[in-house]
Amino acid sequence: MSLEKLLEPLQYDFMRQAMLVAAMIGTVCAILSCYLVLKGWSLMGDAVSHAVLPGIVLAYIAGLPLSLGAFAAGLVCASSTGWIKNNSRIKEDTVMGVVFTGLFALGLVMFTKVETDVHLNHILFGSLLGIERSQLIQAVVAAGVTLALVLALRKDLLLYLFDAHQAQAVGLNPTFLHYLLLALLSATIVAALQAVGIILTVAMLIAPGCIAFLVSDRFDRMLWIASGCAVFSSVVGTYASFFLNGATGACIVLTQALLFVLAMIFAPKNGLLARRRAVLRTRMELAEKE
Repeated sequence: MSLEKLLEPLQYDFMRQAMLVAAMIGTVCAILSCYLVLKGWSLMGDAVSHAVLPGIVLAYIAGLPLSLGAFAAGLVCASSTGWIKNNSRIKEDTVMGVVFTGLFALGLVMFTKVETDVHLNHILFGSLLGIERSQLIQAVVAAGVTLALVLALRKDLLLYLFDAHQAQAVGLNPTFLHYLLLALLSATIVAALQAVGIILTVAMLIAPGCIAFLVSDRFDRMLWIASGCAVFSSVVGTYASFFLNGATGACIVLTQALLFVLAMIFAPKNGLLARRRAVLRTRMELAEKE
């Protein structure tokens, strides 16, 4: 393949814009994913991203911005999960599964009963290459506000994630931080909704944090590694989708999945090869002592 053919995607404005938007949204999702992975809330991202559908439909019926409905539905899902968990004997992951599948099914039923020109595939899978200017501005604002709040409160959120009692002892409000994190999660999903859709947003909120968690033991490095993986995946996935003629969001997520597999195998301390070498080294040391 000639160099001119390889550089062809970069000649189109919509491709360059798609790469920039995907990288921006991917960075915000990656940073938040580090907190979700540490908190054990990976399924919460899945729950909220699926539960926004009825909010979108209701917002369309009321003539409100779809992002407002998605954000409100995300908060309702997260709050409902916490309330049910605190008032029943059911574990949190089970509650999430019940709540998000129920809300997602409700959204599908509502969507089929409402005549609309909003195509369901765009909501489910996104439209990164065809994103409109108003949607682009909405995504930039939501992502920017979320990123600014996460970075400004990163130490408070980190202390809350590791030890909520210690956070309360030093004067922080764990309840406020809990719902702030849920609100930031909802805002991030709203930002990513127009680009990669409901379904693929889940992967962008989980994979970068998992990759960084495997590679690094320090949280600051986790943030940088996750962000780098998200930007790399966004650019490479968008670029590859041009030649594969495949869904852009899916190509981005597949790139992240490949990076996760590589990290799982080759991570310096926690990778499969590193663990195997550690086991062999231990056996050799025991054999020498005998």
